[in-house]
Amino acid sequence: MASKLKHHIQTKWQDGFTLMEVLVAIMILAGSLVVISTSWSGNFARVKKANLYNNVALLLESKMSEITAKYSGLRLEEIPETEAGDFGPDYKQYRWDFKSQEFEMPDMSAILVKNAGPQGADEMLLTMIKQMQNYISESVKEGTVTVYVKGAGKEEVAFSITTYFVDYNRDLQVGGL
Repeated sequence: MASKLKHHIQTKWQDGFTLMEVLVAIMILAGSLVVISTSWSGNFARVKKANLYNNVALLLESKMSEITAKYSGLRLEEIPETEAGDFGPDYKQYRWDFKSQEFEMPDMSAILVKNAGPQGADEMLLTMIKQMQNYISESVKEGTVTVYVKGAGKEEVAFSITTYFVDYNRDLQVGGL
């Protein structure tokens, strides 16, 4: 009977796990949980950031379309220099502003003079370029819509988009005509 009991205890011991095996299994499980939670946390942050960028793009496009429609066809002098607001209760952490400014046409005559060589640039061509530069500067106004959003750290991040308003009714003043 004693040998039978000894054999029964020995088989029971062999059927179970050792403490070392259990500790190794727990360590593997803990390591797996750490890796999974880290990747989930990173993915969650990326999804949140993508959602923020998607909202910003939607709000920028919407506000720019609204402002373009509002000021389209008006004289450039009628477009305000600044305007601001928010997007209502659905987008509490977002706000916007609109700024307009005179358009500065770059001086293209410097390029012509540089490339003219030793014979020099044609004075008539330089005069025409200067007149066109002035005409475009007077006929175009730059408008920028900026959407601000409060980030996770409570700092405000700005995203902007720019368009140009053109007064097609402005007369071109050509000297000598």
